[in-house]
This record gives sequence, C-alpha cells and structure tokens, in this order.
Amino acid sequence: MGKLWGSRFEAQTDALMEQFQDSIGFDQRLYRADVLGSRAYAHALHRAGLLTADECQAIEHGLDQVLQEFEARAFRIAKTDEDIHTAVERRLSELVGSAAGKLHTGRSRNDQVATDTRLYLLEQIDLLDRLLSEVQGAITIRAEAHLGVIMPGYTHLQPAQPILFSHWLMAYFWMLQRDRDRLADSRKRTSVLPLGASALAGNGFPIDCDAVAAELGFGDTARNSLDAVSDRDFVGEFLFSAALLQTHLSRLAEDLIIWSTPSFGFIEIDEQYATGSSIMPQKRNPDALELLRGKTGRMNGNLVTILTVLKGTPSAYNKDFQEDKEPLFDAVDTLRLALPVTAGVIATMRVRHRRMEEALDDGMLATELADYLVTKGVPFRESHHLVGQVVRLAEARGSTLRTLALEAYRGIDSRFGEDLYGVLDHKQAVLRRSVPCGTSPSAVKAQIERAKALLGHDAGSI
Repeated sequence: MGKLWGSRFEAQTDALMEQFQDSIGFDQRLYRADVLGSRAYAHALHRAGLLTADECQAIEHGLDQVLQEFEARAFRIAKTDEDIHTAVERRLSELVGSAAGKLHTGRSRNDQVATDTRLYLLEQIDLLDRLLSEVQGAITIRAEAHLGVIMPGYTHLQPAQPILFSHWLMAYFWMLQRDRDRLADSRKRTSVLPLGASALAGNGFPIDCDAVAAELGFGDTARNSLDAVSDRDFVGEFLFSAALLQTHLSRLAEDLIIWSTPSFGFIEIDEQYATGSSIMPQKRNPDALELLRGKTGRMNGNLVTILTVLKGTPSAYNKDFQEDKEPLFDAVDTLRLALPVTAGVIATMRVRHRRMEEALDDGMLATELADYLVTKGVPFRESHHLVGQVVRLAEARGSTLRTLALEAYRGIDSRFGEDLYGVLDHKQAVLRRSVPCGTSPSAVKAQIERAKALLGHDAGSI
C-alpha cells in the first residue's frame, strides 16, 4: 500500500524528510481511539448508504482484529506507515480487501487525528481524575488520623502562628480539588466531535455527525469545519491544567523535603520512596519528592511548546499540529506516575508530632497577645505596636512572652493585666481560629467531612 496522498507525486520522498515528518513513532498510542473512531465512521457511512451491510460488517471485524493485534503487541509497523491512521488503514486493507478503501470516504486525516486526540484525552482525563482522588483520599486519611497534632505555621518560611498539621495537609486537598475541577471543565470542551469537518470544508456526504458523537461518547459536535480541524485549544487547556497540577505537587514536595531534613524532623519519608548515596552510607534522600518538584519544569515546557506551536498557524489544518502529540503524551505519562507516587509518599510517611510540638515557641503567640489588647478596647494597630515593643524587650532580656514579668508588660502599657498569660497558649490559639476556613479542630474536622463527601465515601475506606 502506497502513501495515502501519493498519487500526484512521481519522486520518492527524501529519506530524511520521511524521518522528519513521520509520526508513527509516537502517535501509535492513539490506536484505540483510531479504531473506535473508524468503527463509528463506518456505521455512519453505512447509514448514509455508502457502505453495504456486508462491507460495514467486514470493516468492523477487521478493525476488531487490528485492535486485538495492538492490544497483544502483535501489530507490526510497516515502513510505509507514516502515522497511526496509515497503519490502521493499511492493515485493515490486508484483512478485508477493497472494502477498507471505502472507509476514508468523505473523511480526512485532518478531522480524523483531531477526533483521535480528543478521544484519547477524554479517557486520560477520566483516569487522572481517579488518580487525583486517590491522592486526596490519602491526604484525608492522614489528616483525620492526626487531627490533634499542632505544628508551627510558616509564612516566608519563618515561624508565624500555630496551626494543626491536619490543616496544613488539607490545604493541598483543596488545591487538588481545583485541579480536578479544571480537568472536568476542560473535559467539556474536549468532548466536541470534529469528525465530519473533513479536510477543512466539511463532509460532502450525508454523514449523521450527531449519531457518531453519541456512539463515541462526545457531548457535542463542531460548529465550523475550519475551526474543527485546527482547534488545539483543548490540548493547550489540558497542558495548562497539568502544569498547574504539577506545580501543586511541587509545592507539596518542597514542604515535605524541608520537613524531612534533620533540622526540622517533622516527617520521615518511607524507604519505599527514598534513596541512598553511593558514597555516604547514612543518607536517606527524598528523591521521589525531588522528582515531583523537578518534573514541574518539564510540564511547564510542554505548555510553552503547544502555545508556541499554535501562535503562528493560519486557519485550518497545518502540519505544525503534529507537534501537539509529544508534549500531550509526556504530560499524561508524567502525571500517571507522579500522582500514585504522591499518594504513596503521603500514605506511608511517618509523622513526628513531638518534633512539631517542640518547634512551637512563644513568638508565635504574639498575635494572641495583640488580640488580647483588642479585647481591652485597644485599636489593633496600636496593640500591634505595643506587642512589638514587648517582643523586642523579651528578646533583649533573654526571656519569652510567657516568662516575661508582668511589671515589664505594664511598663509598656498599663492595660496589660495578669490575665494576659492565659492567652499565651498554643492550643488555645488554635482553638480560637474557628472560622470555617480556620485551623481549629472543629473547623478542620468540618473540612475533612466535606472532603469525604466530595470523594463519595468515608476516608477510612479509601
């Protein structure tokens, strides 16, 4: 079987040009989508009277065999197979003869590849959503199990205020929930059938596009054939969602990398997700987390690739669009590994709650002291200023807020009373933050219950 487009050419394609343009090396993973799309299109041709019942059945059976060969890794790529569409049609022709030549009636590789890519991505989005929910499940389990653990909260990586460890964990649950929402939203725009657009002007035969969309599970059909064959917005949108998701994983990884160091010692990474050193026997390196962080550069690069490919393309299909596959596939492959690894790290890490509690200091209670003055009628801006003086005095005397004498407090402002020492307590500081988004045990428990409801089951059964 010669090239699908080769009838008006006399010269052979240059060997390097073949290598430069052929995409079969990476787009063969679209085999399932290509077979499913071709089967649905055969049904459409039959309904339009362009295939007999016998021809349609033969094509169906042939496509089933092609799919089986791919699934069994028995499919053999031929030298003439420049892309997955050529490969499937060539093998189908070997299996069913001339009927295979009718399958391309009214169809172009332009609308075919757009359909294949969308079908593939719809399946991957659903898979990634499930993997994301598993990470969220691991987070929820650990948050519920450690609800009473207090740790330092940080801004600028400097000790700020006491928070619950569970509150920190749940922050990542909600980041990942936004990632799931973004994927679900992008799925709607991915689920638009371009088949029927043909090369650019639309199909010249009475193809029932709505029926094809229904068979393939698309939610809508394309409105404009020029746009349909050139639209790669859905790829860009997915790659943005993937890059932001990987950024969230990177932030989580960075926290855990820092906290797993002996200087912090808040958590310990399980040996399943750590490596050693070839020269330093004592090392336990958080390589899984470092890779989660490092993959972010790769994901950002994938997004930049598709945006750059698209920016200069004129209307309708251009060969540039072939460059959408590798960044898309790479992003999917990366997340399909990164998400289970993240879930594993969270599920197996050791939480060293005593080290967290030991890291709490009186300085984190300065805001409690400022709030205490507010209850005495002092405007917060003034109370902030007064407590700043207290902190400076305590540091100068080598004291803490709790050990600084009452006389020293009253020397700064007479409204400090003996009851001030009652607010200088980390547990009370956490309990006071009881707004719905706060770090109090009741607020965090409510977060966890809401998270479990979103996941659709009890965290303990995840």
